[in-house]
Amino acid sequence: MPDQENEIQRLESQFPPVSGSAFAAAREQVLASGQSVLQSEGGFIYRVFPDGRKELVKQIEPPTSAIPGSKFTIP
Repeated sequence: MPDQENEIQRLESQFPPVSGSAFAAAREQVLASGQSVLQSEGGFIYRVFPDGRKELVKQIEPPTSAIPGSKFTIP
């Protein structure tokens, strides 16, 4: 059983960098196809166009900092 736990932990540790790479590749693919993407930055949502232009869409609550391992309860 400990080997199985170690394997699960190893796989879980790979998830953040792999998902980040997949997200970045998908974003670039969408921009390369001529479409825009939405992104949040400092409490605002922007539409980003393939030419690099940014258009403000709306203001949102600023991001919440999280310490790795902390738990949040969503009501």
